[in-house]
Amino acid sequence: MSLLGKPLSYRATRRDARYRRLQSKFYNFLERPRGVKAVLYHMIVFLMVFMCLSLSVFSTIEEYEAKAGIVLFYMETVVVVWFAIEFFLRLWSSGCRSRYQGSMGRLKFLRRPFCIIDVTTILASMVVLGMGSSGQVFAASALRGLRFFQILRMVRMDRRGGTWKLLGSVVYAHRQELITTLYIGFLGLIFASFLVYLAEKDVADTKFKNFAEALWWGVITLCTVGYGDMVPQTWQGKFIASFCALLGISFFALPAGILGSGFALKVQQQQRQKHMIRRRQPAASLIQALWRCYAADEHSMSVATWKIHQVPLPSPQTSRVMSASFKNNASFVSRLPTIRRHKSTSLHSPAPHFKPAHRYDVNASAENLGKL
Repeated sequence: MSLLGKPLSYRATRRDARYRRLQSKFYNFLERPRGVKAVLYHMIVFLMVFMCLSLSVFSTIEEYEAKAGIVLFYMETVVVVWFAIEFFLRLWSSGCRSRYQGSMGRLKFLRRPFCIIDVTTILASMVVLGMGSSGQVFAASALRGLRFFQILRMVRMDRRGGTWKLLGSVVYAHRQELITTLYIGFLGLIFASFLVYLAEKDVADTKFKNFAEALWWGVITLCTVGYGDMVPQTWQGKFIASFCALLGISFFALPAGILGSGFALKVQQQQRQKHMIRRRQPAASLIQALWRCYAADEHSMSVATWKIHQVPLPSPQTSRVMSASFKNNASFVSRLPTIRRHKSTSLHSPAPHFKPAHRYDVNASAENLGKL
């Protein structure tokens, strides 16, 4: 009965617990894959998406367009139905989290970037499939733009965002170096492109007709790509071009080295964190056992709550030698300062008119600790 005299509904409580437990299982299976089954499921989904992407590539080749289009149509149908069911399961199972409960919580879940990608890809695929019933629909030029959204399925594979978080942390950690190199490289690009434009603009049949084309040449040269579509003809332009090539190797290649070293340092930091996490539980157990041993000592000044469970036992007469060795080796009494030991002994000493029947020593506490 409740405080108002109404009977309590225990069945609804048990049902709600089972319901939340089922939601948690689905949520962890889809959002936090752990175990062989979850990893195998996500690998199958990845292979399906990769197969659709490969068929999309073959459908743009004239030799394989007809066959690949038909296979791609049926494959896309299966993938769209699969992803739609999975999306609704994700939306339903998100209710196990307190932040996603209720209608506002569901809207908050739908505002996540990967949920937006899921909705976009599902709707784009449904539009493509709904415009026709044959595989030739993928060859229509009007619908080729929607296939870009289908490529976004590869992005949704990393739902936890670990890749983007790692990249963002590396860029943020080395932001000052990256900004410096990019700024110097941008200044070099502007000056080099302008100098080449001044040297080549008056040459007959020149390709440096304006500063925009000179900027295009500067980007290609400083990035050491070298398409060869624009080449300076005068010796002044060639001298500036060689200087630009050296500048590109010096400054435009620095961000790659900075990011590479940042990734290596980040991986080492993550390995150290994993090692510390593995050592945390044994260290906590060791500290807990050490405090229990300290509280079990008969001369200890600790008032910990664990000490109330201690039941001191008298030491056997045959184990005095072992008790003495335990005192010398493992007891905390020998490690305490002299003043503190005397104070503790005086606090724990019995009254003058009372003569103890048995002698308690550290061995009794050790036996107690072994029983616990």
